[in-house]
Amino acid sequence: MSSSLSLLRRLDLQRSVIYVGFLAIFLFFAATLYDDGFLTSRNLTNIVLQTAPATIMAIGLVFALSAGEIDLSFGSVVAVSALSAAVAMQSFPMAVGILAGLGAGALIGAMNGILVAYLRLPSFLVTLATMGLFAGIARSMTDLRSIPVLNDTFTGIFGSGKLFSIPSLVLWTIVAVAIGHIVYRSTRFGAHVLATGDNARAAQVSGIKVPRIRLGVLTLCGTMAGLAGLLYAGRLQAAKYTLGESDLMTVIAAVIVGGTALNGGKGSIIGALLGSLLMGMLNNGLILMGLDVSDQMIVRGLIILIAVAVSLRDTSR
Repeated sequence: MSSSLSLLRRLDLQRSVIYVGFLAIFLFFAATLYDDGFLTSRNLTNIVLQTAPATIMAIGLVFALSAGEIDLSFGSVVAVSALSAAVAMQSFPMAVGILAGLGAGALIGAMNGILVAYLRLPSFLVTLATMGLFAGIARSMTDLRSIPVLNDTFTGIFGSGKLFSIPSLVLWTIVAVAIGHIVYRSTRFGAHVLATGDNARAAQVSGIKVPRIRLGVLTLCGTMAGLAGLLYAGRLQAAKYTLGESDLMTVIAAVIVGGTALNGGKGSIIGALLGSLLMGMLNNGLILMGLDVSDQMIVRGLIILIAVAVSLRDTSR
């Protein structure tokens, strides 16, 4: 009984860390940057809008990490998906462009999944290789040129539009987080993902199709990166090979800070959302404080180190 209570207290503490950390950093920036406009509704809305693609990618990564896998290629997938959609819409209707963008992400994710699930290659090495492969493909697709997205309906749905005065990027975030949380916590697939990440051999013995789960989570990761690519293209009204380039550290930090274990079996979609908003708030606050990009990268790196250390310490107990 005492050991169970101790475990529950530790789990509650782990869940509360992201909330306490988020509130502490918010209050710090609110106090120190009050005169710089940090608390203005425009600035806070911009933080949410800017973090929408990262939040979408973080949802996919939560599923992958919870199953004991990892995807390092999603930044490259973002660029390929955005460019695929933009190029397709130059000659075909908007629906074809959307399918091209999402399809490219799902196809790359499925390719990663097949190599991991059925050829039993480590997901770290597979996605590290495909990260470079598809970064090169993104560069060669349009000879390093930016492709404009001139379809107003597309940019409204995936970028600058509003529904009942709510920005479309905020709506995409809400819908994705809600669906992701329900699937993760309340469906057989979510339970099987957690079981696979906790102990793949035991999950296999209990009847769970572990290769299918691995294929599923990596395909989902690619699809969410494809959706993030559409959001980037819609918001910026253009697609370029550099899209998603700097998202790898941000998304991994958001997911780990949000309470997802590196070695599988535990995660949180809500935590990933807060982690993503935390990273966006940090970037925004550091910019308002006058820090340059290199300083922001140092801060993100330190946050990842601390989060990984805490995660590994928790799982070793």
